Amino acid sequence: MAVMDLRELEAAIEGILFASGEPVDIERICIALDLDKETAEQLLQKLGDHYAYNRRGVRLVRMDDAYQLCSAPDYADVIRKAFEIRKSAKLSQPALEVLTIIAYYQPTTRAYVDQVRGVDSSYTMGLLQERKLIEECGRLQVPGRPHLYRTTKEFLRVFHLGSLDELPEMPGIEADGQMRIGVGGVIDLPDEEETAQPQPEDAPTKAETDAESETDENQVTF
Repeated sequence: MAVMDLRELEAAIEGILFASGEPVDIERICIALDLDKETAEQLLQKLGDHYAYNRRGVRLVRMDDAYQLCSAPDYADVIRKAFEIRKSAKLSQPALEVLTIIAYYQPTTRAYVDQVRGVDSSYTMGLLQERKLIEECGRLQVPGRPHLYRTTKEFLRVFHLGSLDELPEMPGIEADGQMRIGVGGVIDLPDEEETAQPQPEDAPTKAETDAESETDENQVTF
């Protein structure tokens, strides 16, 4: 491959991101263009600044060590009109509660989420998985080996976060953000010695079902 100048490298990165349509790990960009990570990050930063400064119709979004091209929020209405995209409803209160617990205490189990909320969260967690805001990430090494859950890159994109380190501090959380397993595999809740047994979650109303999703309605990915 011929040696590229900086302008050509920026154009090549832009082409890779556009062709992907999904978040692209920076390591993949480095391998494709034979770049070190620091140089690739500088080029990506310059490309993102160019889009923002010149008020282009696209934005470069960073999610941990991955990057994705998305439409600019300023033009969300005309993009929806052009493609007849229905505006996404907002997350319901139960969904926000579940998502907050998982975001701050990940990786965590459904049993932990249930104990914190005091209700069964299986329905809500299923919806969050459908919206690709949470995902399974292995099993906890205790009897029964329950599934562990974490947030996704889509979660970072929706909430405009470059990484989980940008989450605002939450009072009472452990320093490493992890759940605590006590003697016999019992989950210890933060700042609580006893927790009520989870109650069945009420069946969602039609309004709640319609309002169960919240992707960033002001961005469309490529």
